[in-house]
Amino acid sequence: MRTNYHKFLLLCLASLVSATGSGMTAFALGVYTYQQTGLSSLTGLLMLLGFLPSLLLTPLAGILADCYDRRLLMMLGDGCSMIGLLVILFSLTLPHQREVILGLGLGVVISAIFSSLVEPAFRATVSDLLEKEDYSKASGMVQLVASSRYLLSPVLAGLLLSMAGIQTIIWIDLMTVLLTLPITYLVRREMKNPGKVSSRFSIKNDIKHGFHLIYEKKGIWFLVLFGILISFYLGTIETLMTPMILAFSSERFLGTATTISASGMLVGGLILGSFQIKKGFTRILSFSLMTVALAMIGFAARESKLSLCLFGFILFAALPFANMAIDYLIRTNISAENQGKAWGLIGIISQIGYILAYGGIGLVNDYISQPLLNPHGLLVDNLGKIIGSGQGRGAALLIIIAGFLLFVTALSLFKNTDIKLLEDGHVLETA
Repeated sequence: MRTNYHKFLLLCLASLVSATGSGMTAFALGVYTYQQTGLSSLTGLLMLLGFLPSLLLTPLAGILADCYDRRLLMMLGDGCSMIGLLVILFSLTLPHQREVILGLGLGVVISAIFSSLVEPAFRATVSDLLEKEDYSKASGMVQLVASSRYLLSPVLAGLLLSMAGIQTIIWIDLMTVLLTLPITYLVRREMKNPGKVSSRFSIKNDIKHGFHLIYEKKGIWFLVLFGILISFYLGTIETLMTPMILAFSSERFLGTATTISASGMLVGGLILGSFQIKKGFTRILSFSLMTVALAMIGFAARESKLSLCLFGFILFAALPFANMAIDYLIRTNISAENQGKAWGLIGIISQIGYILAYGGIGLVNDYISQPLLNPHGLLVDNLGKIIGSGQGRGAALLIIIAGFLLFVTALSLFKNTDIKLLEDGHVLETA
């Protein structure tokens, strides 16, 4: 068992390196696109192209991870994602901006399609390698891998962008993939039975059953719908923080601020893990989201590096409490054998808000909010005197509005009786 845990740590190290490289590329592409075009809508579009394939393919990837060799799937996903990186590198050499942007989008889509195979297979590998008593200990490593693209990647990419070009970061990402492939192969070779797990599944039936599970219980369905709103508000700040910060600072500070903010997730998780919560989950969900909302408003209110990092940290520190409450309320109301189906569908529906934010909020900023706060804009002499005017303040205005709407949403959660009933934890019986 000890040997298997060492194998798991080795696989985690490989995945950590790969995820960090991918995060550096994603960060660098967002900064590069905005600096070249000045359009936050194109920055959001690239984020959407990187997010949508993974979202849509994750349920299928999860089924494949239950049916075929998970280490081979990880190698296939990592290895073939290099095709997308090579397309991106080639696109950066093209002479015309339109061709460059189209090439970047194509490369991002290709990379995202193959990368979607990796995470479900990696998470499922925990069960292959470890005994149940090691699951909780392994969970911390899995969460670290998942969050590394937000914790390590931005500050490294921001530093490299200030010293070298975007091509350097893409090449580093390629090198991380070449490093992880032999490690994954080594772990697979030393496993006794790395082959197929199962070959029987029905996508249609699983989706129908999963939808029935989350729709029939009003509290769960309300949480899923609220999840769409919450993901939209969070997608708004993800899309607009780049144009907002680059308007008064450098890409190096953008990377640093992103890392400091994201480190709040680690601190929040550590605090959450230090004591056991037995009741009041609806109240925790509501108050944590209110904290996130107020932090969003503080994050965008001023062009101040100190307040931006402070409120960004608070924002991310509050998110683990909201995630914990949602996880508990849903997990205790769906039987264990059906949770895979339910969570897969919940993930797709609740993250529709990210699609709407990535695809649309940049356009709203470019053509509505930013023009209103440009010199001689309609809001310069009134609202502009409060939050500032000029480049980047249109993005700040939308983040503040999103924070206000999230606060109202969180307040309505607190008063929702159907969600409060979920705290009783009665599992819905289904055929």
